[in-house]
Amino acid sequence: MTVRPIVKFPDSRLRARATDVEAFDDDLRILAADLTDTMRAAPGIGITAPHVGVLQRVVVLELSAADGVRIYVNPVILWSSPETRPYMEGSVSMPGVSEEIERPVRVKVRWQDLDGASRTEEADGLLAVCLQHEIDQLDGRFWIDRLSRLKRERVVKRYEKLQKR
Repeated sequence: MTVRPIVKFPDSRLRARATDVEAFDDDLRILAADLTDTMRAAPGIGITAPHVGVLQRVVVLELSAADGVRIYVNPVILWSSPETRPYMEGSVSMPGVSEEIERPVRVKVRWQDLDGASRTEEADGLLAVCLQHEIDQLDGRFWIDRLSRLKRERVVKRYEKLQKR
């Protein structure tokens, strides 16, 4: 389909709450296909509609070619494990920088598919991390907001330096 321009940090749309998708139509399918192409071109393993300036609750993940593309519409986390662990994270909207974020090891998520059918899934490992990261984005919480103030400032400075090159 189309590779769309990615919204870059510190664009305010990255901290805006996305609205629920209500129309499960061709426009949604085109958005999902465009997100897939944009994510692959970035390159990344996850992207949301807000990353391309569309404030709707759509997530596309592709953790590996073998796993294929996963599309989550209107996802919400129903449950998170009390057990946590640090994971290295970054964003297609802030390329070139990453930092460890402490997240629950397992989650249970409810979402809809492209036809509007409701689904639930328990996830662990990288899938759980990616779902939490992207659902945070849909809720208007950019990944660096989970860092301490000091670490967040360091990440922003590293990113700003990269942008000047």
